Order: sequence, then C-alpha cells, then structure tokens
Amino acid sequence: MSEPTKSENVSGAIPGQRGSGKGGRGGKDAERVASLWSDAWADLRRNPLFLIGGFLVLFMVVLAVVPGLFTDADPRSGGFCNLADSLKRPSGDHWFGFDVQGCDIYTRTVWGARNSIIVGLVTTTLVVLTGGLLGLWAGWIGGLGDSVLSRVTEIFFAIPLLLGGMLIMSTWGKGNAWTVSAVMAVLGWPQIYRLMRSAVLANKHNDYVVAARALGAGTGRIVGRHILPNAVAPVIVVSTINLGVYIGAEAALSYLGIGIQSPAISWGLMISDAQARFLNAPHVLLFPAAVLSVTVLAFIMLGDAVRDALDPKLR
Repeated sequence: MSEPTKSENVSGAIPGQRGSGKGGRGGKDAERVASLWSDAWADLRRNPLFLIGGFLVLFMVVLAVVPGLFTDADPRSGGFCNLADSLKRPSGDHWFGFDVQGCDIYTRTVWGARNSIIVGLVTTTLVVLTGGLLGLWAGWIGGLGDSVLSRVTEIFFAIPLLLGGMLIMSTWGKGNAWTVSAVMAVLGWPQIYRLMRSAVLANKHNDYVVAARALGAGTGRIVGRHILPNAVAPVIVVSTINLGVYIGAEAALSYLGIGIQSPAISWGLMISDAQARFLNAPHVLLFPAAVLSVTVLAFIMLGDAVRDALDPKLR
C-alpha cells in the first residue's frame, strides 16, 4: 500500500470541507461566535456576581408570576384590610407589619412585584425590538434613512427618561403597567438603536462579510448569520442593566402619583402612601423600599456580570 500523497488528507477528509478544519470564512466566523458565547457562559458560571444576581432575578420573577407560593392572602379580595390593625409593627404572624389602612404589608409587597416585573420585562422587550431592528436596518442600509433616524434619536436623547415619563403620564392620565411600559419604551429605544447601529457599522465591512457577499450569500443570510450574532452582545448587556432602571423609573412615577394607580399594587405606590408615616411607623416604607432596591440591584449585578463575560477587553 502506498503512502498518502501531499494532496490527500490522512484522515480521509477532503480538503476544504468544514470537517477538515480548512473551511471557508463563514465556518470560521461561526466557530468564533460560538466560542464567544461558550466562553462567556463558562465565565458566567464561575462569577459570583452572576450567580447571586441570577438567583435574585429568578426569585423575583417567580414571586411575580406565582405570588400564591409566598402568601395565602389576596389583597384584591374584600376584607383584606382592617383599620383596627393600622400601623401595627412587624410580628411573628405578620412579618412586615401593617400599613395605615390596616393592610398586611408583606402580602402587598409580594403582589406588588407583578406590576414592577411586568414593566421591566415589557419595556425592555419593546425597546430591544424597536431600537434593535431600526438600528440593524439603519446600520446596514445607510443613506438617507440612516441620517433621518440618527437625527430623530438625537431629539429623544435630549429628553431624560424620568422627566419625559412625567410629562407624558401627567398628560395621559390614569396609568397601569402597560401604559407605563409603552411610555418608557418610546423614550428608551434610541439607546439600543445607537448601540445596534454602531455594532453593525463596525462589522459590515469585515473580511468574513465581504467573503460571504462574494460567494453569493443574500442579505438575509449575511445579516442573520454574520452581522447579528456579532452585534447583539452589547445590546444584551445594556438591556439587562436597563431592566432594573425601568423598574426603578416605574416606582418613581408611581410614587409621584402619575404611574400605576390604585387599586393596582405597586412598590412605588406603597412607598408614596408610606412617606407621611415614616417617622412614627418606619416599617411601612422600609420593607417595600428594600425589596425594590434589591430587585433593581439584582438586575444591575446581572448586567455587570454579562458585560464582563461578553466584552473581550475585560478578559
């Protein structure tokens, strides 16, 4: 039997195939993206910031989805509040005490998580879809559409999130979790737009994109297989951090009386109702404020951990 020639592959694979390790640029790019995410996940699993933040976020989501796991009482039912219990201190039976209306603060805090988490998740989803798709389109197409959208985003950036939310909600009138989410999404999408647009512009002229175009790949394949996987990382990082910011903004709007309105339950509403009684009954304000702070901190911790894992400069 003769020895294999230099043009043959000893393993039996044909040179140029992906399995031979000599594939085209598309295969190398896919391997690079896969390596980025696999390396990031490996880093996240070893990061205590991610583990603590992820556990707290998961706990708050379960609290919002299934509050019945944590309390048997329902604050929406009649007879839940009893004025005879007004401002009673925490005890073994009622861990957080009672508010001025004689309502159990623990139960209201548990049920208040639902509106806060809804606002955070819905706002973030709307912001990512709107800003991400517009940024992807503008960065890839360029031209007049890109210029017009860039000028529009500059106008929105001149409006602070909380101030703009106050102006719109005060005009809108009575609000709920969905209207608050819509208002903050309208004000928040430009940040994601600019991130996505910048990432697309940074990647659209790379060698692997030029090679894919030369090989006849269509726009959809290039964008979906090469541009988007390399541009989505900064969007994920900022969106995770901003989710906590949106929860805090909702609480601020509700505190000011122009966000979520009664009879809905919100941590911001609870803090607003408690401010006048803080000196003689501090527990009425401290418990919902503490849960709000922990929730916002959890999402920020999660976002910081994801940023550290996905940013090659921090490795």
